[in-house]
Formats: sequence, structure tokens, C-alpha cells
Amino acid sequence: MSDRPGLDPTQLDRYSRQVIMEELGPAGQAALLDATVLCVGAGGLGSPAIQYLAAAGVGTLGIVDDDSVERSNLQRQTVHGDGDVGRPKVDSAREFVEALNPDVEVRTHETRLTSDNAEGLVGEYDLVVDGSDNFPTRYLVNDACVLAGVPFVHGAVLRFEGQATTVAAGGEPCYRCLFPEAPPEGAVPDCATAGVLGAVPGTVGTVQATEAVKLLVGHGDSLEGRLLVYDAAGPSFETVPYRPNPDCPACGETPAIGSLADVEYAGGCGVD
Repeated sequence: MSDRPGLDPTQLDRYSRQVIMEELGPAGQAALLDATVLCVGAGGLGSPAIQYLAAAGVGTLGIVDDDSVERSNLQRQTVHGDGDVGRPKVDSAREFVEALNPDVEVRTHETRLTSDNAEGLVGEYDLVVDGSDNFPTRYLVNDACVLAGVPFVHGAVLRFEGQATTVAAGGEPCYRCLFPEAPPEGAVPDCATAGVLGAVPGTVGTVQATEAVKLLVGHGDSLEGRLLVYDAAGPSFETVPYRPNPDCPACGETPAIGSLADVEYAGGCGVD
């Protein structure tokens, strides 16, 4: 394997189980090493996504999160440890990645994702993994990615259930086609209120990482236009198709959202 260009002997050893796959090979691994991915959140979904993207050799990982580690996070947010309680999540996540894979450059953005900074941040990366835990941030990520022409992978979890979908560059269909309006405030409880089984975000976040890798190497069918629904109590996986909405304000035929300033992301934005 040492005659394969672009990968040094250590990398050939590290990524050998991927490189040996004809669907990926050395060219696919080189593409991953050249790729840049922004993870929105270093929480329950962001943790497994960060772990597996770093392990796969995605060359640059951006992590945006303005939160600090709490002890109640540790049941599911596996890039942080007990000694990290009180520290910024971006710092402990960066240290985790650096210890796991020295090939990966980590860019930390210790800030809240807002309509002022989202489009600029998103535009610096090839792909976004959305690990946010609220509807305003999900719509913000969607709109920023559609405007910037950057694909993203959505995930969400609650109790024993999770879901994931992929939105291609430019949308069509996008997250707003799937969920045109957020439910009324308080209608959907969050994990702090209703709880979540720790392994569920691990499963969904790993699906998100898989979707990201597939897009970056250009192999396999993505979850574009399909919502993957996971019920851990069942257990079951099913996919629900959805179509582009020609009247969608983000990706429709005459989109109403020309910039993030056109939208009021009610309730504020944050990540878990």
C-alpha cells in the first residue's frame, strides 16, 4: 500500500479499513483529508459526529458552541469528561479531537450562532452538521446553508426517538419544506424537560457523520428528500419521503428569504 500517492505510511495504516474499500480508496481518503466540516454544537448530537468525523480523517473540523460543560451533559455528550465541567465545550471537544487524530485541524468558534454570523461561518466550510436542539437554530442553519449553497445534515432527538435528513447545496427540498413552521412554543418539550436516552443521540449523530462522509467522498444515496426516523424503544428505522415546496421561502421558486436579516428567529438560538 505504500505506493499509493497522497497518503503517508502512518495515514495508510490509520485509515486502512477505509482505504481498502473500493468505494472510497486512497482518492476518497484524500478528499476527506482536504474537507472542511462545521459542527453546530458539541453536545449530544455533535459529540458522536465530531468523534467519527475526526476518526474518519476529515481534515478540518469547525466547532461552534457558546456553552460550557455541565455534569448533566456527560450522560450523552461523550467528547467531554468529568474534569471538563465548567469549561467551554469547544475547548474540551478540541482536546478530544487532538488526542484522537493529529491529522485533524480544529477551528473553535466559542460564540452563539446568530443571523449576524451564521452565513459567514457556514460559508467557510464544505458541509455543515447541525446538532442544535431548538427550532430557531435549525431554521437559521437551514437558511444560512441554502443562501451559501452549502449542504448540511440535520439531526434531532428526544427520549427514545431521533431523526435525520440531509439537505443538498441550494436546498430543494430544505428543512423548511419538511417543517414549514415551528410548533408553538412549549408544544414540544426539550431534553431537559422530557429526557433522552444517552445512546439515542449517539445513534443519530453517527448517522449524521455517515451522511457527511458519503457526501464528501461522493458515494452512496444520501437522505436528501427523506427523513430517517429512529425509534429506539421499538426498535425500528423508517424513512419518510418529502418533496420540495415551490412556495418555500428559502428554496422555493420565488424565495422570500434573500438574507438572514429577512427573518426573525424567534426565541433565540442555541445548541445542546
